[in-house]
Amino acid sequence: MMRNPLSKKITGIEPSGIRKFFDLVSEMPDAISLGVGEPDFDTPWRIREEGIYTLEQGKTFYTSNAGLKDLKIEISKYLERKIHVEYDPDHEIMVTVGGSEGIDVALRAMLDPGDEVLIPQPSYVSYLPCTILADGNPVVIPLQEKNEFKLTAEELEAAITPKTKMLVMPFPNNPTGSIMTKEDLEPIAEVVKRHDLYVLSDEIYSELTYKTEHVSIASLPGMKERTITLGGFSKAYSMTGWRLGYLCAPVEIIQACVRVHQYTVTCASSFVQEAAITALTDCADDVEAMRKEYQRRKDYVVKALNEIDGISCNNPHGAFYIFVNIKSLGMTSMEVAEYLLDNAKIALVPGSAFGSEGEGYLRISYACSYEDLQEACARIKKAVEELKNK
Repeated sequence: MMRNPLSKKITGIEPSGIRKFFDLVSEMPDAISLGVGEPDFDTPWRIREEGIYTLEQGKTFYTSNAGLKDLKIEISKYLERKIHVEYDPDHEIMVTVGGSEGIDVALRAMLDPGDEVLIPQPSYVSYLPCTILADGNPVVIPLQEKNEFKLTAEELEAAITPKTKMLVMPFPNNPTGSIMTKEDLEPIAEVVKRHDLYVLSDEIYSELTYKTEHVSIASLPGMKERTITLGGFSKAYSMTGWRLGYLCAPVEIIQACVRVHQYTVTCASSFVQEAAITALTDCADDVEAMRKEYQRRKDYVVKALNEIDGISCNNPHGAFYIFVNIKSLGMTSMEVAEYLLDNAKIALVPGSAFGSEGEGYLRISYACSYEDLQEACARIKKAVEELKNK
């Protein structure tokens, strides 16, 4: 009998709950999917054109492990404009294969076995398994709908132990769409400094805010030196399949992250890095046009959903998600998602896919056409009414 080929660590990690619904929808041609966490817009033409030109020029070789210098310079300029933090492109920025790799390398570079990582939930599905794979101990902080799914200083303080090393700040948030204002962040920063913690600030949705300008916790006094800022091109520039992100942090942290990166990935694709320079220098108008359309869709869907008896939602101010409260229906989020898929041919993601704190909710992505959203809301209304009348 052969020995078990798999590690106990990996067998203890559940597969992503989101993928199950993608697989089901692919077999239903008349279904409307509101579950996809990616923009429905094409990558702006100028970015695609630069990628094509770069390939034609034969720029297909390795770059330095940390990324093209010209791209890091543009990332530095962009962040100084947007979040008012200065990063040295030579020593405080590295380019990653998407934001997800940034999460992975930061945790692996910074955690020792048993270090605790505080993870507010509901949140992106990768934080918890990546912490486990880095030999850390994930500690969930439940976010409350009554607080608009924002993290409070009191919640943070209550979760800290002598083993706590890092806090993940997933804002703007997937799946809730919540944001943290400067006033929200200031008391969090004080707790972080008092307990000598580090922050992994996932700001992949920073361009998609609708109430106010995005504020980075790294911009607050005393926080740049203890923050790893994560960004990327997937959401703002509709470049999900291009797989490009970046980390910004103090030099010793970036050096450690590059060591993990160089032995596992080597570098991000060279032609993608070239195209990303164009994204940062020439595509601000495209980003703003997409943001305005997302806001138009969001406003419609929030109003339509809150008119349906039995479900409700906050008006989110970031990303492109709405987190719908379905607790009054008396079913689990998985059961309601399956009911809507079977009876209305609408694919939503059960909130439980984003951690146990997401139970009782469904995530809706409004990264699809306005017409599809109108039809989807009508189908949801009809299906919920039928469910309540059973």
